[in-house]
Amino acid sequence: MIEEIFRLPRVLAVTGMGRSWIYCAVADGRFPAPVRLGARAIGWKRSDVQAWLDSRHRKAL
Repeated sequence: MIEEIFRLPRVLAVTGMGRSWIYCAVADGRFPAPVRLGARAIGWKRSDVQAWLDSRHRKAL
């Protein structure tokens, strides 16, 4: 199974968070770390972002 990779614009759209928040949350361990796609490219695993969203939803209930 091939893992779908979200680039930053998709992560921002899916989470509703801003760029600065994403990078600060990654640094603090509150958001999944991106994976390196190349020398100057990163992305987030869709499953990691979805798991984070699911955990936020469970906390809200």
